[in-house]
Amino acid sequence: MTRIDDRLIHGQVVTAWAKVTKGNRIIVVDDGVANDEFMSKIITMAAPASFKIGIHTIEQAAEVLKSDDTGERVIVLVKTPVTVKQLMDRGVEIKNLDLGGMGATKGRKQLYRNISISGEEKECFEELIDRSVHVFVQIVPDDSPKDIQNFFK
Repeated sequence: MTRIDDRLIHGQVVTAWAKVTKGNRIIVVDDGVANDEFMSKIITMAAPASFKIGIHTIEQAAEVLKSDDTGERVIVLVKTPVTVKQLMDRGVEIKNLDLGGMGATKGRKQLYRNISISGEEKECFEELIDRSVHVFVQIVPDDSPKDIQNFFK
C-alpha cells in the first residue's frame, strides 16, 4: 500500500490500515524526517513494536523498494504526490495510491474533507494518473475509495 498522509505514522495508520493491509513493515519516505534524528525517533515510537519501521530519504527509499524481495506486506507513507512521482522517476513501480490526508496550508485549496492540494500538486496527481497510477481518496478503510478525478471536475 502506498498512502499520502502528511501525518505519516499515527493511530489510524497503525490500527485500521495495518489490519486491513495485514502490513508488517512501514516505510516512511521523507527527506526532511529522514535527516532529522529527533523526528525520526518520534515517528518510530508512534508505531507498534511488531512493525519494522524504515525512515528513508527519497533516494534511499527508491533503492530499498526496488530491491525488496522479502515478501513482507509494506505500507509506504509519504506526505505529498511529489514524493510518489520522485520514487517512480527512480524506478519504483506504484500502481495504486491512496490519498488519505493533506492538510490546509498556504497555496492549497480544499479538495475533500481534510484534503487540500495546490495547483502544482494537482498537476502532479494528473501526471501520476497519466502514468497509469490509480489515485483514489480513502481516508479510513471503512470509506469507499473515490477516484480523485471525480474531485477535479
